[in-house]
Amino acid sequence: MATQLESLKAISKVVADTGDLEAIKKYQPQDSTTNPSLLLKAFELDGYQELIDKTLKEVKQETEGQSREARLEHAVDRLSVVVGTEITKLVPGLVSTEVASKLSFDREGSIEKARKLVELYEKAGVGRDRILIKLASTWEGIRAAEQLQSEGINCNLTLLFSDAQARACFEAGVFLISPFVGRVTDWYKQRDGVEHYAPEDDPGVKFVRGVCDYASNYGYDTVVMGASFRNTDQILALAGCNRLTISPDLLEKLANTEGEVERKVTDTGAGDKKVEKMTEAEFRWEHNQDAMANDKLAEGIRKFAEDQQKLEGMIEKRL
Repeated sequence: MATQLESLKAISKVVADTGDLEAIKKYQPQDSTTNPSLLLKAFELDGYQELIDKTLKEVKQETEGQSREARLEHAVDRLSVVVGTEITKLVPGLVSTEVASKLSFDREGSIEKARKLVELYEKAGVGRDRILIKLASTWEGIRAAEQLQSEGINCNLTLLFSDAQARACFEAGVFLISPFVGRVTDWYKQRDGVEHYAPEDDPGVKFVRGVCDYASNYGYDTVVMGASFRNTDQILALAGCNRLTISPDLLEKLANTEGEVERKVTDTGAGDKKVEKMTEAEFRWEHNQDAMANDKLAEGIRKFAEDQQKLEGMIEKRL
């Protein structure tokens, strides 16, 4: 009998939520996603040490005479691309690389950073067709993605917690969105004092299913990739979602469990409903009315920024 992971791969594209090369080799995902938190972990993995030393040596030469801040910023960009480049050698599909969280409310800064990351990838021999630029699903991030998509740079809009964020991303024509499951559920558990939800009642699962249904009903081409899972029940409850990005520990559980996986999400692809494009005022109001989404978006941006600062501190010591 097939394992749950094998069965899941037949109905959803499995994406590794890690920068760990050994884990990627082991589970053979279609794509891989990274973020500042995962880069921080990758910075300490044995498989990257030689590459890190080589890259930081080059960074020293490339940033000679520049300020400390400029040197560290360039080092993070270079290391992000080095990690992503190594991952492209192991997956057949796409690798997501994140724009710094401090740019989450800076449209022009996000566009400039995305262009730089793509340029660094191209210098490393990786075409833009293999890369997704990750941006926070703020109004500014979504507008940056809209511009980047027009330039042939595909984007992954992350930290997505509200229907307003999803709708704005669809209307902007972004390539992929990452609605979060586990962090949504965490918020409701804490608010309501609930220890466990059955999969069908799980608030995070219900949120992502709703996003998938909206995309299907309105005929949007944007890929929906469920993210931020806390357990395999949440993953299996979203089987059939176009992509699911999964951490190595949960990939391991799926790989070690036999059983057929039942499709829970279906994209009919038949939707052609049209709605008037959301304005900035409408977006901000609708997102504001969702307390969970407001809390988790702000928290997520802060957490990624903290991890980037930690990464910069480690880089500075090595430099």
